Amino acid sequence: MTTNKDVLREKLKDYYSLIFEKELIDEIVNVGIYRCIKANELLIDIGDKMSHVPLILNGAVKIIREDKNGEEIALYFLEKGDTCAISFINCINLTKSMFRGLTEKETEGIFVPVEKIEEWLIKYKSWRHFIIDTYHMRLIEMVDSIDSLAFMKLDDRLHKYLTDKVKIMENNTLIITHQEIANDINTSRVVVSRLLKILEHEGKIKIRRNRIIIDNI
Repeated sequence: MTTNKDVLREKLKDYYSLIFEKELIDEIVNVGIYRCIKANELLIDIGDKMSHVPLILNGAVKIIREDKNGEEIALYFLEKGDTCAISFINCINLTKSMFRGLTEKETEGIFVPVEKIEEWLIKYKSWRHFIIDTYHMRLIEMVDSIDSLAFMKLDDRLHKYLTDKVKIMENNTLIITHQEIANDINTSRVVVSRLLKILEHEGKIKIRRNRIIIDNI
């Protein structure tokens, strides 16, 4: 008879068993909670207190920052093998989340209780390396976001956003509105619509109703 622990162990086998010690995998199996979350669902909101940290098995989670006026910008995505480095700081310092996490597509994850985070940092070398690597990756992505905002023209930033999203969704047809794009890159819908027409004229994309097709990636 298959048990919940057997399911967790099998889910971890594909990726995490290659980077974590067997003893750590055993602990994750004992305390972790498996969840499958539908697309466009809120994983964590700004101001929430975190009780668990996700280890992403499949899917994608968009991490969003919001200013005091409610303006949003998408910073980066969590994918298979990822976790959110900022979540660890929130957990260790018992502070509220500064970011919003929204699933881009159906996402599987194993959620680990926050009280284990610091304990495993001391106990397991592979967990320490995983956290350091996670911080490094998120830092690079944050710098990339800053560079895009500071140095890239908006049309180039829009095209980069679309090509990155296609890779994440593993589908060259994006079902998305102009307003959703505007929210993610922090501009207006009117500007997005105008720039999309330019990109289409340049042969970089094809525009359909609530769909954008990117053939040349």
